[in-house]
Amino acid sequence: MDTEALRSFVLAADLGQLQHAADELDLTQQAVSKRIAALERELDVRLFTRTARGVELTLDGQAFLPHARAVVTGVERAISAVRPGSRALRIDVLGLRSAQAVVLHDYWRSHPGTELDVVTLRVNDPRAAVAAVESGELDASFRAVTDRGSLPRAVRMIHAFDSPAELLVGPRHPLASVRKLTPEHLRGHRIWVPGIAPRSEWSEFYDQLTTAFDLRIDAAGPNFGNEVLQDILAESADVATLVGARDRYLWPASHDLRRIPIVEPQLVYPISLLLPSENPHPSLAAIVDHLGTLPRAAEPAWRPSWSG
Repeated sequence: MDTEALRSFVLAADLGQLQHAADELDLTQQAVSKRIAALERELDVRLFTRTARGVELTLDGQAFLPHARAVVTGVERAISAVRPGSRALRIDVLGLRSAQAVVLHDYWRSHPGTELDVVTLRVNDPRAAVAAVESGELDASFRAVTDRGSLPRAVRMIHAFDSPAELLVGPRHPLASVRKLTPEHLRGHRIWVPGIAPRSEWSEFYDQLTTAFDLRIDAAGPNFGNEVLQDILAESADVATLVGARDRYLWPASHDLRRIPIVEPQLVYPISLLLPSENPHPSLAAIVDHLGTLPRAAEPAWRPSWSG
């Protein structure tokens, strides 16, 4: 099936006029009309009815549109995979308030001409991130694969930057007045981190952290978002959580939450970057160079086993 005919059909459906579709494609209206007529002959259905205002989809056209759109999108992604410089640099971050997004924003502010497409995968499975980088859907992903041996040859993982942990507590918590903490101070306290996804890098991090320092990490319950977690911390006298030093959190002033650094040693989460082994996006090298200038956490520091 002629993918350019599909593209013409999708544009005409979206814009409602053959002339507008022709303008987008830099073609004549007659050329677009011929493409769509050929598509209708191949399918043996009518896709449009002509009206005084333009064109409207028939029932067959409505049924066909989402599938045609998916094909056109797939073709565009396939082209982008082999011509990475022809589009914006697409990087996956854990969340738009995460340390990864903060670092990317700092880079973009000093390089405003960089075309960036910052996205967030809906699943916290590192295998999904690896697959997206391998297929070219993503140019890079701030995710980690704790078993480096499982990475396909087409994808490599590098250390991006250190993210030291801080304790976040409400004003009634017994540690709220402390300026700095050691891991030993955390023993016996409930550290609530709801919604840790199985097989995720975070699951492995907290398992290793618990074993290393005999901590009480509670992952019970679904994750209803940062706002709900902060509401609970503000009211609780015994619940705390861990956050990254670069992560952005906003809460009402009445919550009076406290972020307390952890030292001797610092508990460091190593943020990693997944990227193609070959033919990366031309703009990615500058970001990798920028990551190399970010300071490592001061020693002594504890890191999980996969830290590079």
